[in-house]
Amino acid sequence: MGDLDVTATTTIAGGKGGQMDEKKMAGLPFNVYQDLKSSVHRDLLNRVDLEKVAALRDGRIRSQVLAVVEEIVSKLETPMSAAERARLAREVLDEVFGLGPLEPLLKDPTVDDILVNTHKHVYVERAGKLEATNVMFKDDIHLMHIIEKIVSAVGRRIDESSPMVDARLEDGSRVNVIIPPLAIDGPAVSIRRFGHTPLTADDLLANQTLTPPMLELLKGAVRARLSIIISGGTGAGKTTFLNVLSSYISDRERIVTIEDSAELQLKQRHVVRLECRPPNVEGKGAVKQRQLVINSLRMRPDRIIVGEVRGEEALDMLQAMNTGHDGSLTTVHANSPRDAVARLETMALMANLNLPERAVRQQVASAVAIVIQISRLSDGTRRVTHLTEITGMDEEVVSMQDIFLFEKKGVCEDGRVIGAFTATGIRPKFAEKLVASGITLPARLFDHEVHV
Repeated sequence: MGDLDVTATTTIAGGKGGQMDEKKMAGLPFNVYQDLKSSVHRDLLNRVDLEKVAALRDGRIRSQVLAVVEEIVSKLETPMSAAERARLAREVLDEVFGLGPLEPLLKDPTVDDILVNTHKHVYVERAGKLEATNVMFKDDIHLMHIIEKIVSAVGRRIDESSPMVDARLEDGSRVNVIIPPLAIDGPAVSIRRFGHTPLTADDLLANQTLTPPMLELLKGAVRARLSIIISGGTGAGKTTFLNVLSSYISDRERIVTIEDSAELQLKQRHVVRLECRPPNVEGKGAVKQRQLVINSLRMRPDRIIVGEVRGEEALDMLQAMNTGHDGSLTTVHANSPRDAVARLETMALMANLNLPERAVRQQVASAVAIVIQISRLSDGTRRVTHLTEITGMDEEVVSMQDIFLFEKKGVCEDGRVIGAFTATGIRPKFAEKLVASGITLPARLFDHEVHV
């Protein structure tokens, strides 16, 4: 493993504010604290084969190494409090078994995203809002060591010839890394975290992401096998919403999920999970989403769930929805239901089959029944802003009508967004399909009124 320079600085996860004072660490001058950490690590190297123990996942091994580290720290002559010695021991242990300064953030359940902008600046997202942390690395060399730990764990490499990597941590968190020369100021790491306990429909109602009538309608739509597109921007909560909707699929159906990076957490028993594969170090062996979508059609699925449609696989997805795999679900990056339909058309045309635009629009109009637009508002809250039905074609245009809307009224002094959910008063055409599927919804569900 070599003599690792473990001279990172970090504070307890959850601290807010700007960057820390680099002159002091644990009450000591900055350079003295770093020298102490390096000294402890060197002593540990002399007593333990770190290369072997770091590869083990046995909790007892970690406890034994911690005991050795604590013994070394206890013998330091530098005046430090018990809490400071415990922190020093923990940071050295995090370097051996984990991802160093990032470990406290990875253990914090309130953190949704970790964004490392070079070794000096680390930001996190909590409750939909970005905030600076007091976490730092000593320099880019130390940050690169942590990056290499991440990518090597999934059999990838990162260097000047391959300066971009997507990877996944053990807990399922998605990691994107980009380094110089592409990243001008130094290595950048983005970690998208996923909770071990996925949000439920009750959580969405409690967070006021949508209202009970809207949820009741969507629950019926999933059970009636209507194909649904969830649209939204980055971090809007599309995958979380897709997880909730998929929970209404019957256990008796065979589900095939296709994702670029596995994020979905379906609870049904009969689920086959497929994931794209990036190219190997020689640039070969990549498996794209379109290949998986085409292959999934040969797997006798009742429903196909594509984590996110982002390319030419959109055409195969639409065709699947039109040829017996109705009730399929997917997400797409777009800012409105109309934009989502336009993006589907554009991505379907990327398949290079020289299809006329009208034919693609007809595919969209006949395949998709509902577009759900979900947005992250300025106060960090997430709302379903449109629940829109696709009704067919009107000459050259896909016809759409809103069933429910979230109308933004303004912003409070404390930054909270003021708004209300409203039913437009339009009874959707797919209501007849719900009745035919044995799903009865109260007639007043669609009455024009405000839902608080």
